[in-house]
Amino acid sequence: MLEIDSVRKKNRKASLFRKHKPSPKGKRSSDIKFGPKKGIAHNVSIRKESVRPYICKECGMGFDYLSQVRIHMTTHTGEKPFPCKECDTSFSRVSDLKTHMRTHTGEKPFCCKECDTRFRQLSHLQTHMRTHTGEKPFTCKECDKSFSEISNLRTHMRTHTREKPFTCKECDKRFSQRSHLKMHMITHTGEKSFTCKECKKSFRQISDLNRHKRTHTGEKPFFCKECDKGFSQISNLKKHMRTHTGEKPFPCKECDKSFSTVFNLKKHMRTHTGEKPFFSWSGYIYNTPCGPPFFPWVPPSWAGAAGPCLAPPWTNRGPGGCLPGVRSGSPLGGPGLYLGLGTEANKRPYICKVCGKSVRCWSQLRYHMRTHTGEKPFSCNECDKSFSQVSHLKTHIRTHTGEKPFSCKECDSSFSQISSLKRHMRTHTGEKPFSCEECNRSFSEKYDLKKHMRTHTGEKPFSCECGKRFSKNSTLKRHVRTHTGEKPFPCVMTPDCNRPLKLYTDSLA
Repeated sequence: MLEIDSVRKKNRKASLFRKHKPSPKGKRSSDIKFGPKKGIAHNVSIRKESVRPYICKECGMGFDYLSQVRIHMTTHTGEKPFPCKECDTSFSRVSDLKTHMRTHTGEKPFCCKECDTRFRQLSHLQTHMRTHTGEKPFTCKECDKSFSEISNLRTHMRTHTREKPFTCKECDKRFSQRSHLKMHMITHTGEKSFTCKECKKSFRQISDLNRHKRTHTGEKPFFCKECDKGFSQISNLKKHMRTHTGEKPFPCKECDKSFSTVFNLKKHMRTHTGEKPFFSWSGYIYNTPCGPPFFPWVPPSWAGAAGPCLAPPWTNRGPGGCLPGVRSGSPLGGPGLYLGLGTEANKRPYICKVCGKSVRCWSQLRYHMRTHTGEKPFSCNECDKSFSQVSHLKTHIRTHTGEKPFSCKECDSSFSQISSLKRHMRTHTGEKPFSCEECNRSFSEKYDLKKHMRTHTGEKPFSCECGKRFSKNSTLKRHVRTHTGEKPFPCVMTPDCNRPLKLYTDSLA
């Protein structure tokens, strides 16, 4: 403080002159007019001599008043003489304490005139006002990108400087933002503080919980502007948009091929590296009569392998307790290899323990399991019908509302389902994408191909109580009328004829 006192004495005259120089008699300082020689320039030169006379000896910053220096010095000494009586937090300035007290009182004295949102601090209001004005006063000198807050500009600048000032104490990994460090720290602590109220599943981040909630609500807030398809995640929408734009942002460095997703690029890279990460372990594969092969047991030598079993609870674990390759540390090399059946294992790694059907992801397996359990958790409020999937419920609701959101551009026909529109479009295009491998005959619908295939296989899945079997359900229905005597079709050829007929074709004879 001796140095500050010496500065104070040295600048006392200049300071007193600046503060107490009298104005000409009968005039306010704002009314003073300057001559051509001395003028404003002379007045400013006097002012410059006394600007910021108090200098901090630690960092060289200048101040107008001694009180400002004393407050500033607390940033170096760490002194916080103003404690909060509510939570024992201390502050270096009384103004900071007053602002902090509003967190306890709930006071928000600063109000936005545009939307009536209130704030505890004036600076927060000023920042908020830019959301209305669109003002972005902070510009990056490297790429001319602008920001509404200086803190966002500082964070952005690190993308140019590659600065990562936030370091993890556990693994020394560095991050450009404090928020990224906080998210990373959860990988060490294992903390999952965000819990789903529906199924009690916990998540590390609130964003993960919000995405998970959509699996319960069926909400798909992200829509494609081209085809109106909805998605639960914006990342899935971005990937879908590439099917319209044809964009393939992931190029192969070996052969110049490009791909729309990084997953497809990784699969392609194996054609160059020769990598085969999915093993065939035929000695322990059991072929079920009603589905693809699965592992029925774990060899005794693997039964005590290190690490927890990572297989989902509905897969067939068998007496050994876990599938090969699913227990971390097992001979097949870690988690994720539920089948070990070449590339097909990668495509459909989740297996139903009831029928052996394999699917691509856990959510599909959950849906599939409802076909066995009969669970239908989604109910219609109009007619009490229940459905196993929320998408089926939404489609059903349209039978009550009459909504048909999918329109044909050729003939203005409307449909309640996108699949119905796609089938209808083939009547205009003449497309027949389903071909018979036996006789090369083509069909516009997959169901018609299945019916046709029975003419080659001789399969007759529809049976009557009398033992006769039929390849088509419609043929079975006609046959059943020979037992019941039902004649549902009236004669339409003669107006006065009310004779009922068994077949519709008979009514046209």
